[in-house]
Amino acid sequence: MNPAALFAGGLAAGLAAGTASCAAVQGGLLIGLVSPSGDRHGPSRGLPPVAAFLTGRLIAHTALGALLGLAGAAVQVGPRTRAALLVAAGTAVVVLAVRMLRRRREAGCVPARKGPAPAGGDPHACSCPDSGHGHDRAPVRGAAGGTGSPDTGARSPTLVRAAALGMATIFVPCGVTIGMEIVAVSSGSALGGAAALAGLALGTAPAFAALGLLLRTLASTRLAALAGIAALAAGLFTVGSGMRLGGWLPELGSPAAAAGRALTGTDGVQRLTIWATAEGFRPGIAVAAAGRPVEIVFRTDDNRGCTRTLAIDDRDVVLPVTGARVVRLAARPEGRLRYACGMGMYVGFVRFERVP
Repeated sequence: MNPAALFAGGLAAGLAAGTASCAAVQGGLLIGLVSPSGDRHGPSRGLPPVAAFLTGRLIAHTALGALLGLAGAAVQVGPRTRAALLVAAGTAVVVLAVRMLRRRREAGCVPARKGPAPAGGDPHACSCPDSGHGHDRAPVRGAAGGTGSPDTGARSPTLVRAAALGMATIFVPCGVTIGMEIVAVSSGSALGGAAALAGLALGTAPAFAALGLLLRTLASTRLAALAGIAALAAGLFTVGSGMRLGGWLPELGSPAAAAGRALTGTDGVQRLTIWATAEGFRPGIAVAAAGRPVEIVFRTDDNRGCTRTLAIDDRDVVLPVTGARVVRLAARPEGRLRYACGMGMYVGFVRFERVP
């Protein structure tokens, strides 16, 4: 495949479909860009960590694409492993969000600088971080013991942490990322695979940059608690997605009002048709006879949501935006086969029953 065409395809996928889904799954990691001491210098000072995050993300995706193109499916992460990584990433985001909320709650007044008080001022006055009175704030000492920007002494660790967080996004891929990873495998070359995932990383970069700057800006205002709550929700969402993808959550209620039943052809193979829609899989429950092979035809019609990628029978399947893809299953015993979209948001079932 032409690397330029693969890059363009990845870029288009990132801009058109990857922004929402990737930001939902991976965006929680951006809470780690918030400085432990709070960043009170606005979005201009928040740009270097965000840029480091995006650079680390681009490098990791490009390297992963090259590995996938070179080694093929051997380096792909299975659905169960990916589910465990989603749970771990979501837990880390929850911990970061809780720390941010506790830090904000416990933050009080900081002592004013030593020395003569300003005219008419109280020499023992203090100022709160949100007061906005910069003349009362104590200067922050840098690594060399002098005064200066609060980021001076911790700039390098902050940028290293930001780059590491960006690289960690490859362990929590969204549905669009999984699709591009399979494209990288099918390219059969390191250059083609690298081009596909580099295009995806660049296509989603504007959304991640905006979200990262927004979080760092909110952390320096009275809305910091709101940012912490949003990060906490993102972390819990990621944990829930991972647990649903791995099948570790109980299924409450029926996923569909009616069940579809497989039809057996003259060749003895059962055939099912399931629609992958933006709202989930229809029918959500399909019924087939145990002990006979099954062909499931997954159909789509202008579907750009996460159900375009699904994990079934411990493998990932990527569906076209509009079209069909056949998944063949060997004869199975009585029981239930569960499958889920690549982000773990929507699930479906095939129930295998004994033939009378």
